[in-house]
Amino acid sequence: MVAGHGAALLEQERSNVFTATVGNLLPGEETLVEVEYVQRVTADEGSLRWMIPTLVAPRYIPGSPGGDRTAHGEHPPTDRVPDADRITPPRAAEVGYGLKLDLLFDLGRAVKVESPSHAITAITEGARVRVRFAQPEVALDRDVVLTARAPGSLASQAAGVVAHRALGSDGYLALSVVPDLAGDGGAAAAKGVTAIFVVDVSGSMAGDSIIEARAALRLCLRHLRAGDRFNVIAFSNSHSSFEREPVPFTQASMASADRWVDSLSAEGGTELLEPLVLATTMAGSGGVVMLLTDGEVGNEDEILQAVLRRRGESRARVYSFGIGTNVSDALLRDLARETGAAVEFIHPGERIDEKVVAQFSRAVAPRVTDVTVRFVGVDVGEVAPSRTPDLVDGEPWSLLARYTRGGGGTAEISGRWQGEAFAMRVALDLPEEVSRPVVAKLWAAERIRDLEDARVDGRRAESMRQRITALAVEHGIASRYTSFVVVEQRSGDRRVSGMPETVVVPVGLPAGWAMFDQERAPEESVRRGYGGQNVNKTGPMRTGAPAPMLGGMAPSAKKRAMPPKGAGAVAARASAMGPPPAPAPMAPPKAGKMMERAEMDFMAEEAAPMMERGGDELGALFGRQLASGLWDDATLGAESELRRLRATAKVLKTLVERGVDTTHGLYGVPLRKALEAVVAAVAALAAQDAATAERALGAAWLLAMGPRTRAAVEAAITGGGHPALAAMLGDAPRVRAWVLDPSVG
Repeated sequence: MVAGHGAALLEQERSNVFTATVGNLLPGEETLVEVEYVQRVTADEGSLRWMIPTLVAPRYIPGSPGGDRTAHGEHPPTDRVPDADRITPPRAAEVGYGLKLDLLFDLGRAVKVESPSHAITAITEGARVRVRFAQPEVALDRDVVLTARAPGSLASQAAGVVAHRALGSDGYLALSVVPDLAGDGGAAAAKGVTAIFVVDVSGSMAGDSIIEARAALRLCLRHLRAGDRFNVIAFSNSHSSFEREPVPFTQASMASADRWVDSLSAEGGTELLEPLVLATTMAGSGGVVMLLTDGEVGNEDEILQAVLRRRGESRARVYSFGIGTNVSDALLRDLARETGAAVEFIHPGERIDEKVVAQFSRAVAPRVTDVTVRFVGVDVGEVAPSRTPDLVDGEPWSLLARYTRGGGGTAEISGRWQGEAFAMRVALDLPEEVSRPVVAKLWAAERIRDLEDARVDGRRAESMRQRITALAVEHGIASRYTSFVVVEQRSGDRRVSGMPETVVVPVGLPAGWAMFDQERAPEESVRRGYGGQNVNKTGPMRTGAPAPMLGGMAPSAKKRAMPPKGAGAVAARASAMGPPPAPAPMAPPKAGKMMERAEMDFMAEEAAPMMERGGDELGALFGRQLASGLWDDATLGAESELRRLRATAKVLKTLVERGVDTTHGLYGVPLRKALEAVVAAVAALAAQDAATAERALGAAWLLAMGPRTRAAVEAAITGGGHPALAAMLGDAPRVRAWVLDPSVG
């Protein structure tokens, strides 16, 4: 810089926040900076999902100002976020840059590519699909989300190995397993789960995000079962809870919680630490915490460590829903990884019910714990992650490792499942030479993350730092200890003399955040679909966390310096706003304990799982499902369990007509809950209405696809005095005709 040569620098501020600085730009010349990064494509409801982060959004910065500035951020360092000035770039309603897309899906077969975030065009080129935005350029105001789906599943392989090895060098392998622990792909839910829901109602959630959060909460409640306990905690500057302690899940508590959730609005700061620690305590041994947030906080490490300390031996797992157009995934992914849970991202326009079903299925699914992996017949080492994750029924599981030479062998995976020993073996055939360089980068990124997470002092800390640096340099990956510098050697009049002017490039405003509607130009609000109608007028709001620049993966970086344009150094950083001036009181009204007729009407009208956007007929039907798993219909007479059984029999008949069964991607879980409730109700009420009980069991038999659920229904039929129906079992067309016969029942 001082010598007048060109230079570019890439620095990692957080695992998902990076700063690019370009120096000595010359007037009228152009500089091209390329940053290459590796991101793992995720499996999501039978499809592949790829998210391209585009914006480091504002985040809440707690603590008292203190410390020296080292960057150009809007917020000074604080005692709780010492790098606040490095993760709070200035923002502007209008920025002079946008995003273009030219993406090729080459998966060996035709796929259907969709985007809930942007309008796209997809052009089929044989077995490949090329994707572009529908318009030439879009604003960098929301994450780009793409899904690719083919007939069947793109993520259905039970076990497999992908490797990379250059001759004369070490090799790298990725071992993947999709465990089937239930036999029927849908295990019976765990009994007596304690679930604590923690919902972010701070200012950055105003607009689309709070709508999505309320919707997700209502769906979450409908996946609880009799015997479960739950509570809901809402937080902004302060926090409040639905009840003081977890309460049993009943029809009355579900209706009360619905109204409490409906009263939530978004304003204030993001003081996440205390409510999340409280939720972890409430969940207790083996409990589940469900966090709904955009993750926009600056004190991520402080929150993570506090939760892990309080979690102790309880082994409570923290599942997260990242909600909104710009989600900071670093904290959410770390919470999931450290507690053996998972994270789902809900972009406006995506079906919430799919995400909730997937997350609850994980939370209650059978899992193999205390997992260890032993490699036999092959020389494999440096496994990453170092703490082997649990095997969860139906969820992709992967492990990365380094190997010294090719050959055949076995990976022996063992652990504990339902109190008993578990073991499975995966055959390995590691090649001497194969080119899949992305496997090496994924391994290095995961290994660096392990080393960065190791909290050691003294000589061990220095040794760890040296190892991280060596791996980062070898594989071209940014880390907290490594940055990338490119120098363009100049000569003659292209060498800059004098002191250059520093120009800090602002970031744009995140889409869907109502708190910024007043900052946007009116024509821009209209052009982007904001309309200026949802302006939050309650005063200063806390700003949330940054959308991940690199999707949570440590990137590799490659830069090419080219002739510059303009003058000065350019610094682009993550943004943040300071804490709001005064906490707003939070005391959403609580409903009474007794369930009244009005509450039943509320449930029928307001509790559809499609929620506040994108509903459908099946969604409305399952939205009226009661906490017990049954349905109700006031037209069938006085309120009673028999009335609910009759109403449920009508619903099950409708589902038989529609071809919806327990394998349904969205409604399979609540339907299994309904069939369990029918079996229990028939045992108590068959004597009062044998015809209805028998018709309900017949429909249940048709709808039950899993062997366990069907076995329970068959036992109720054969052992409950229904010989005519028992004689038809095994002949599905005959049972279907009988169930749908309009002359019967």
